[in-house]
Amino acid sequence: MTNKSLLRKGLTLSGLPFIVFILSVLSLSGCSRPTTVEKIEQEQVLHVITRNAPAIYFEDKDGPAGFDYEITKLFAEELGVELRLRVADNLGELLSVIDQGYAHFAVGGLAATETRNSRFEYSSPYLEVTPKVVYRLGTSRPRQLSDIVGKRVVVIADSHHIDILKQLKQDFIDLTWEESEELDTSDLLRQVSEGLIDYAIVDSTDLAIHQAYYPKAVAAFSLSRPLNFVWYFPASEDDSLNQKAKAFFEKIKQDGTLLQLKERYYGHLNQLNYVGARTFIHHINKRLSRYEETFKAEADRHKLDWRLLAAIGYQESHWRPNATSPTGVRGLMMLTRVTAKELGIKNRLDPKASIKGGAKYFAKIRARIPARITEPDRTWMALASYNVGYGHVEDARILAQRDGKDPDKWIHVKEYLPLLQKKKWYKQTKHGYARGSEPVVYVQNIRRYYDVLTWMKQPQVEEGIIASQTPDEEYGTPAADELMLPNTLQEMPPTL
Repeated sequence: MTNKSLLRKGLTLSGLPFIVFILSVLSLSGCSRPTTVEKIEQEQVLHVITRNAPAIYFEDKDGPAGFDYEITKLFAEELGVELRLRVADNLGELLSVIDQGYAHFAVGGLAATETRNSRFEYSSPYLEVTPKVVYRLGTSRPRQLSDIVGKRVVVIADSHHIDILKQLKQDFIDLTWEESEELDTSDLLRQVSEGLIDYAIVDSTDLAIHQAYYPKAVAAFSLSRPLNFVWYFPASEDDSLNQKAKAFFEKIKQDGTLLQLKERYYGHLNQLNYVGARTFIHHINKRLSRYEETFKAEADRHKLDWRLLAAIGYQESHWRPNATSPTGVRGLMMLTRVTAKELGIKNRLDPKASIKGGAKYFAKIRARIPARITEPDRTWMALASYNVGYGHVEDARILAQRDGKDPDKWIHVKEYLPLLQKKKWYKQTKHGYARGSEPVVYVQNIRRYYDVLTWMKQPQVEEGIIASQTPDEEYGTPAADELMLPNTLQEMPPTL
């Protein structure tokens, strides 16, 4: 038999099937190229491009933080690799880096649009936002697109808002806008607030985050239907990383991790209405300076964040040292006579003594929270205990656990605290009835105050905020429907 006839029969000279030989050769050549995921696992590094913005990525006292950052960090941990972030100066750079393949993906307030989807691969959605037209409270509120035609409208360059405006311009040919590479969301809202521009386009989440800082910049109407935030990957035939990302998002949606992160970064927003926000900023500028050093000293003594301690003080008394309630609690931290005696505080109306007592009491309660409960849930539960009592918070945790919820997560515990007002539920508990709705609002308010203090107490921000807070008594108190804010600051009874 000739070699030719051997090949025709599909056999090699050694008797093995020829097709096995061919497949072996192919596997050793082009088919052996590693996938993107395999390369990442080999290099042990995930390269991500992002941008600095509240709730996206920022550095706080404990290191990197932000809603998008935490999700990305969890994904890197899922892959078992190190996360390396590169921060873009603007959205244009963010997308350019991905276009050139210099990062594995981009994250940071990127809404899915037809234009972007045609250029890049994209992940599953993880957050829904609605683009808003923002105007200055006290001026005529636009209620439809035709009302902003001929006005000065400013948007961030390369944002998804531009795609929307281009589509709308087909029906409103006189619609114009300015695109800025230099301004961020905070800058836009400040310029609207100061009357430097007529309108800005920002997402609902960004507006909610900044609302307390620029209370005169409010939503007029929605520019479009809700949009979804996604990650964007370089266009490639290899979608192994995107497939991993999709599986990851499905996992954190199913196990509740994504919901918990949304609660952490967005669950307490819109707690300040226009009047509450303006009042708070005014009191930061006028009252807080008298007590700031005392807050810092006592917080340092008990290993607390002074801004959190100050936020508690504002919730309790609006930083009024002579505050007194009908029930007899008194002072800046609103201590009861019994609590003050236990803490060794002789004069509750002495602001330094009151802050000292409040810090000591909060640290004591926080130490009682089970060690397995991690931050920030540990702090939120300590605040709730500070308000309603540790025993009632424990009752709510037990009820949550009986229902199969996680008793160590504030997002679940806060669902059960209000049930302590209902006989059906409180009769099942050790400590009985409690006004359980109050600690939920109490915690939300303090979280919002804390966020504002954290942001405003940056030196580069504080000066600008103070300068922008000009008197506006001529506007009076706006109507609730004019504000377009779903929740208003709720007055809480004193705690201690």
